[in-house]
Amino acid sequence: MFTGLVQAVGRLQRRSSGLVVSGCEPFAPLTIGDSVAVDGVCLTVADLCGDGFRADVSEETLSRTTLGSKADRGSAVNLEPALRLSDRLGGHLVSGHIDACGEVLAVTSRPQSWELEVAWNDVRFGRYVCEKASIALDGISLTVAHCSDDGSRFVLAVIPHTWQATTLQSLSVGDLVNLEADQLARYAERLLALDSGGENQSAETISADWLSEHGWDGSA
Repeated sequence: MFTGLVQAVGRLQRRSSGLVVSGCEPFAPLTIGDSVAVDGVCLTVADLCGDGFRADVSEETLSRTTLGSKADRGSAVNLEPALRLSDRLGGHLVSGHIDACGEVLAVTSRPQSWELEVAWNDVRFGRYVCEKASIALDGISLTVAHCSDDGSRFVLAVIPHTWQATTLQSLSVGDLVNLEADQLARYAERLLALDSGGENQSAETISADWLSEHGWDGSA
């Protein structure tokens, strides 16, 4: 489990034996078996090498995320070691299991911040997005400022520290990013569906009217 607070920016490269991640010195030491989020993807330390590690990665992970293409280019990646029970939860709970990729539609500089407009490649995950919700983009815990009615497109507000301390500053329109929806939204969907009449109840029937009928007044 992670928090979405990036602790280092490293480099990702492909090797015949797997992927090699460098730049982990800020949160050293690592041991074999440790988990590290690499651009939001949970990887397991298989071997130690230099100031980083080698990880075994399945083809499923390479196809569902941006890791494969970034490794081929030797790209910079966001790094975060696994959360310890004694750590502060400064971002939000992030599992390191990517839901889908998204595409950067716009990058806008504001006087005191930046804004990223992003669209899910798989619009089904839009139902987990709402204003002020949390979402992990390339492993970074960010807050949704605005979103479309179906959540398939959304705008993220980024403060200067996050912009400068992560790979966000290198993003351009058309780039693909790894996205993970808030885990609490998934659990809420599951519980509400069961409460509504069984496991097969569709989450798409959960609307503002439905929530109002079940006691939510929208004032939070």
